[in-house]
Amino acid sequence: MIIDHGQDYLSLYSHNQSLLKNTGDWVVGGETVATVGNSGGQPQSGLYFEIRHDGQPQDPKSWCTKQ
Repeated sequence: MIIDHGQDYLSLYSHNQSLLKNTGDWVVGGETVATVGNSGGQPQSGLYFEIRHDGQPQDPKSWCTKQ
C-alpha cells in the first residue's frame, strides 16, 4: 500500500494480510489501513514500512514516535 501525504511525501507498507482501503480513499491520521500478515514469503508476520520524499527513501525514525 502507498499513501500520498502531499508535498511529495509517500509512505509505503507491504507484507499486509489485508488492505482496508481502496485506491483513491482518504485516510485520516491514526486510522487502520491494513492488517499485518506473512505475505511475500516471510516466515512470520511483519511489516515493511518506508517513507519517501521526492522519490528518495528517508529515515523514518523522526516520524515514528511513541504515544
